[in-house]
Amino acid sequence: MAPGSLEEATITNLSDQVVVHCIFRPKEYIIAKQNQWTPAKAAGAHVEPPKFNGGQPKTLQVDLMFDTYEAGTDVRQTTSQLWGMMKLTPKRKDRATGKSEPPHVEFRWGRMWSFKSVITSISEKFTLFTPAGMPVRSIVTLQMLQAADEDFWPRQNPTSGSREGYAMHMVKEGETIDWIAFLEYGSSNAWRHLADANNLDDPGRLRPGLRLVVPPLKE
Repeated sequence: MAPGSLEEATITNLSDQVVVHCIFRPKEYIIAKQNQWTPAKAAGAHVEPPKFNGGQPKTLQVDLMFDTYEAGTDVRQTTSQLWGMMKLTPKRKDRATGKSEPPHVEFRWGRMWSFKSVITSISEKFTLFTPAGMPVRSIVTLQMLQAADEDFWPRQNPTSGSREGYAMHMVKEGETIDWIAFLEYGSSNAWRHLADANNLDDPGRLRPGLRLVVPPLKE
């Protein structure tokens, strides 16, 4: 990537490893988190400390731009994959009810930042059309709810392999999860640790270009 160019963002469907590439305008994004507190009844006092009832997952809202003007194709052919991530998939089922649910996804911007979540809301604003009315540019607003308890903020040293920053591995054509485990850990038996760390529902299907975080093995 040329210096000063805009880094792509990707949204990966973790059930089938389909990756949607987009242009992410980092003008702003919104991160939020709520904690639940119950006001205590003050008996014989003006104020009693509130009772903490637990925290809520983080939420993330981003605006993503898609442009197919030069390609001359309908931008909805690309963004339909995001809309599909709101639909039920037989590859994910609720453990309690056995019913299908929408897939988990991973939003990633560059090499240092990712957010594993579920999409709770999606809206699309079309901003450019061909003379025939075909949309060729749109802005998609995604609202996501954190689905994995992991570090959210960018790591300062993502390729060192140290405890301060995890290494990253980009999947190449023909690579398998056990081969990557052998390359990164020296043992193909570590594939399950790698799959769990990346929330892979189907480790047997890896798409070239997919970035895998490589955390150290548990001691």
